[in-house]
Formats: sequence, structure tokens, C-alpha cells
Amino acid sequence: MNLSVLDLASVYEGMSNGEALRQTIATAQEAERLGYRRFWVAEHHGMPAIASSAPPVLIGAIAAATSTIRVGSGGVMLPNHSSLVVAEQFGTLAALYGDRIDLGLGRAPGTDPLTTSVLRRGATNETVDDFPNQVIELLAWFGTIPPLENGIGSRVVAVPGLGDSPELWLLGSSDFSARLAGLMGLPFAFAHHFAGGPNTRTAFDVYRDSFTPSVVLREPHSMVAVAALVSDEAERLMLPGNLGFVRMRQGARPSRIPTLAEAEAHPWSEAELAWVAERNSQQAIGTLDHVQERIADLVAVTRADEVIVVPQGPDLDTKLATLRSLV
Repeated sequence: MNLSVLDLASVYEGMSNGEALRQTIATAQEAERLGYRRFWVAEHHGMPAIASSAPPVLIGAIAAATSTIRVGSGGVMLPNHSSLVVAEQFGTLAALYGDRIDLGLGRAPGTDPLTTSVLRRGATNETVDDFPNQVIELLAWFGTIPPLENGIGSRVVAVPGLGDSPELWLLGSSDFSARLAGLMGLPFAFAHHFAGGPNTRTAFDVYRDSFTPSVVLREPHSMVAVAALVSDEAERLMLPGNLGFVRMRQGARPSRIPTLAEAEAHPWSEAELAWVAERNSQQAIGTLDHVQERIADLVAVTRADEVIVVPQGPDLDTKLATLRSLV
């Protein structure tokens, strides 16, 4: 089973954004040394706990600091951007770093409605067709499919982009992108790390059932994302991240990840503890044996071809310890 890493460029209390980004680059270097296949970062906006608001910029820095590991987005939130801009950005990365660049595409905004409206300033309201159409446009910009009737890929050309294609994935947390990835014959990655439960198996079944061979893939290829923390103190070390999730669910303004001391001092209610326990049970949190068993179970249920782990913990050392334990 190929293992990869999804890093959220975590910003902890007392840490600068620069330090968080440097830790992400250091994590990528360690993941490469350990033999992980891919290293992805995700697009989020207006979230003080996550510094990866500009994936193409961060991917370029990571690719420059590594030499063999695949580097990419998990993902770029495509409706936030012009497909031409995305093609030029990732075409530039592919031109610089060759066949090491992945472009994972998401349909969600990756932020709150107000920030979304600012990001998409001047854009018309989305329809259900916009995301599929943008994906088709990207395939034309890269030259994966013939130019479109509106001139994309012929009269208007992405430079770099045309002939400099990354490996393109569709990402999802429901069956919409699963079905779209299948119909388009593209690789599919499911965000089980924040959308666990019955949706996970359903999405993979939908993907395989709807898969149509394409110029990209002859057979379905999928990946599942799972949050992981390997430690005898896993539940305790998960407290800061869980407290951040609890606060967001309760409507608090997003903030940096709390310290372990702050999380331990929080007056946890029974309802909060129950929610945390349920969330942790869906992921790979615990001793090494338990984490390996959870990942194996997830692969058995989804029949995914790859697993991308999202390392958890209150600091970089804890995250790196998890990555070292799993190889």
C-alpha cells in the first residue's frame, strides 16, 4: 500500500505563519526520506490555524526543497479561481519539476461564505455545472483533451500549461465528485479525515460503479485520507486539535490551534467528549497496532489503492513520530 502525507501547515498558539510553513517544508523533507509517495497541501482561507492559503506557492517551495517525492494540492478549490490561472500555475510547476506535481481539485470553497464572496469578487453565482465545466477546461488547457469550441486550448493557450500537465485528481467528501471522477475517468481521493462515516464506503462504490475509461486512466484509481496519530497518549495529544474543531462547531471565530495545556484545562462537557470520541473512532488514533489496524480496515472497506495520512498532534515532533512509525 502506497502511503502519502497531507499536511495542513498547522499554526499553533505562539507561532508565526513563517514558522508553520517552514515546518511543513521540513515535514515534506522527512516524508521523502521515509519513502512516502506524495506530499499534499490544502487550500484554506481566513483560518488562523492553517497557513496553506496559496498551495501553488507552497508547492513550489516544497518541490525545491525535495527531489523525489511527488508534491501537490489536496486540494486547490477550483471554483475560487479561473481555470486558466490554475493551468498556468500548475503548468509552471510541472515545467520546473517535471513529473512530480499533482493537482488535486476540490469543489468546496475552503472557507466561510463572506471570505468566499471576496475571493470570487465579480464572479457570477455558481451552478451545479460550473465545477465539471472547469475540470473540462483544465484538461483542455493542459492538452489532455482536444481544444474546446470556445477556443480554450487553441485560440487561447496556457503558457506554461499546454504540454506541461500535472497528475490531476478529483477530491471529494460526498458522492458528487466521486461520480464525476468516475465519469471523467480521473483518479479520486476521498476526505475521510473530516467526512468519515457511511459516506466513505458509498463514495468509493459510486466512483467504481460510474468509472469510464479515459485518456487519463484505463481503470479506476483511488485514495483515502485519514487523520493519524501514533502514541500511547494519543487521546491526550489529540485534545488541542479536537478543541479547535469543537469551538468551530460551536460558532467561535477561527483561531490558532490551542496549546496542550489550554486544551487540558478546558472544561469539557459530556457532549463535547462524546463528539470527540466519535470523531477519533473514525480515524487512526492510538497505539501503533491500533493505527495500523484502522488503516487496514479502511482500505478493506474502501478498496482504495492509496492512503494519504494527515498527521495530528500538538507539535511537529508528534507529527513526525507518527510518520516514522508507519513506515
